[in-house]
Amino acid sequence: MHSQQWRADANHTVLIGLDLGTSGLKGVAVDLNGYVIARGQATYPTSRPELGASEQDPKHWLDASELVIRQLAEQIPTELWAGIGLSGMIPTLVCLDNESNPVGSAITWEDGRAEDFGKSFRNKFGEAALYKATGQLVDGRYLIPMWLRLCNAEPQRKASTVTIAGAKDYLFGVLTGVVETDPSTATGYGCFNLKTGCWDESILQAAGISVKVPNIAMSTTWRPVSEIAASTFDLPQGLPICIGAADSVLGAVGMGITAQGQIAYVAGTSTVILGISESIPDDPKNRFIVTPMAEPGTWGLEMDLLSTGGAIRWLSELFGEASETAALELARNSKSSEPPTFLPYVSPGEQGALWDPNSTGSIHGLNLSHSKGDIMKALVDGILLESWRCISVLQEFGFQGEDISVAGGSALNPWFRQQLADVLQRNVIAPIDGDSDYSAIGGALILARSQGINVASPERQTMKISPDPAFEKAWQEKFAKFEVVRLSQPRVMH
Repeated sequence: MHSQQWRADANHTVLIGLDLGTSGLKGVAVDLNGYVIARGQATYPTSRPELGASEQDPKHWLDASELVIRQLAEQIPTELWAGIGLSGMIPTLVCLDNESNPVGSAITWEDGRAEDFGKSFRNKFGEAALYKATGQLVDGRYLIPMWLRLCNAEPQRKASTVTIAGAKDYLFGVLTGVVETDPSTATGYGCFNLKTGCWDESILQAAGISVKVPNIAMSTTWRPVSEIAASTFDLPQGLPICIGAADSVLGAVGMGITAQGQIAYVAGTSTVILGISESIPDDPKNRFIVTPMAEPGTWGLEMDLLSTGGAIRWLSELFGEASETAALELARNSKSSEPPTFLPYVSPGEQGALWDPNSTGSIHGLNLSHSKGDIMKALVDGILLESWRCISVLQEFGFQGEDISVAGGSALNPWFRQQLADVLQRNVIAPIDGDSDYSAIGGALILARSQGINVASPERQTMKISPDPAFEKAWQEKFAKFEVVRLSQPRVMH
């Protein structure tokens, strides 16, 4: 899949991983012993011009990439780099013209404006048939419905678009000159057939998709950096760029969660709960999506809680708190004996075991006695209860008593980790160093595989947080109350 030879030798001893995330780009340099020896990061803004909108400027991604590459190069000279492996958020839509330049803003996975088109598409193709083919409950946050909405709302943009792509697909194209995608990122389009590993032509025809979609290549596929990109980003000529995978997949890889039965809990703007399976199970209730892992023949049974870290940050900003850490401290200090119930679907919608794009956030039982901490605690409780719902589904499919490996965001907070262990009644395994760059680390490791480079697996310094059985009944009662409130919630139908 590459156009020229590259041979990693003793001089190319450092693996670079870049993770194009929702709120920023992170980069790491990993040595051949498996240790992170350099880091870089840059943020970019999200625009919300109307209700339900979430847009980003792809130029900001490139600026962030240039900055992070420069940060890493200042720590580790680029002549020591063996290449760059990519990870990225999905699904995020980028419209490209005939020269692969962006047409307008990118539409991120947080954007909920296309749900009417998602519903119409599911009904037209058949929801059960669509899920059986793709392993996805395709709603308005997938690229096909996003594109259908744009065709209706912005005909001029439609006329200028030749190719639709994901965020990482676009970045790979900028770096190599070829826009391609990998299987895990392809699932975010809503037309990737799990069994064939190809685009499903019957789905594309049913959707009326006339624009191009990228070629699908294995996660270990690499191409040399283009001459233009080498000059722009100050990279060595011919440096391998590995196509990598979705951030959820490489987050699990970076955590060492790759074997049958293991479970990863990766908290960020959203939270990914992913169990590793060697087969594609049949769930008549369609409570998880199926994601191809980086290792062929391995699958992630994935549930994505949309309103977790982003919701905590949003509420902390409303309350004037300086950080997510301060917000969680507020929640920890809540003393209310009758706290409110917070339905945490503020994105709106949900994509966990409870997949419902019509769910909206709300607070019930609020009164004048409640403090900011009580409300924050109610939000955290809602997130924890939805986490329990997801793990309960995995339990039905053989994930009985496994430990939960956690990383990132709120999962770095000791109090939150203890709460998670208590509600799940399972051991929670957390890194002692508090690392949150696992998707970028996974990008570096998939690069190593693409180059035939052996990387040692360092013993992770972890801690085990054991559940307190004394709280099991209290959490069960809290969930029962939560469900009563949820089921009585008026729904806004699209």
